[in-house]
Formats: sequence, structure tokens, C-alpha cells
Amino acid sequence: MIEQSQQSAIETTTITMTSAAADKVRELLKQENDPSLGLRIFVAGGGCSGLQYGMTLDEEQEGDTSVQMEGFRVLVDEMSLGYITGSEVDYVDSLMGAGFTVNNPNAVSSCGCGHSFKTADDGGQSRSCGCGH
Repeated sequence: MIEQSQQSAIETTTITMTSAAADKVRELLKQENDPSLGLRIFVAGGGCSGLQYGMTLDEEQEGDTSVQMEGFRVLVDEMSLGYITGSEVDYVDSLMGAGFTVNNPNAVSSCGCGHSFKTADDGGQSRSCGCGH
């Protein structure tokens, strides 16, 4: 059994965001002008590495983990939580395009596009995601 003092030392952060990602989320939420919305981050089957990330603006659902960021909430469903705990979300705007990327310490491999990944205990089939990598 883990004592309370030991438990806090081994807990990991659910998710973090770079300032660029947080700024972009605040901008998107401001456009929606709906205070009930937060950024939902989820994992679904697919992509060229077996699993892929998804993000959408959504309301909190029963069973969600809600992480309060500066000015908004990040929502993660129970199934996705185990796959993305400890991840960092960034927003990149480059000549190759703009979008969110996820730096996931649980991923043992990922696609060059940064949108799909595979974990050590994932038996998913690799598929083409059309990203060209």
C-alpha cells in the first residue's frame, strides 16, 4: 500500500500545454463565445501507428477528467486518460502547416506527422494515415 506522502511523489501530471498551444486554445474558445466549452483531447483507433489523437471543443461529460488550465479546461475521457497521461500539447505554425502536436511519453513509436502513435502494450495494426511519412 502506498502511503499518502509517497503517493504524491509518484503521481504524474495528466497533461500540460505550451504557451503557444494554450494561446491558440484560448483564441478558439473566444471565437465560440460559450463558457461551457473546453478542449477535449482524446485517443481513437486509426492512423498509421495504430492510435491517433483527436481534439475538439466540447462540454464536460460524465466520467471526464477535467484539468484546469489558465483560462480554460482540458477534458479527457476515461479511456483516453491512460494513453495520454504525462503528455505535452504544443501548437506549431511552420511552412509545413499549422496544428497541434502531442509529445507523449507513453508512445514507443509515432508517425512522422505527429498525429498517430503506438504504445508498448498496443497490439494495433499499422495503417497509412496519408501524411506522407
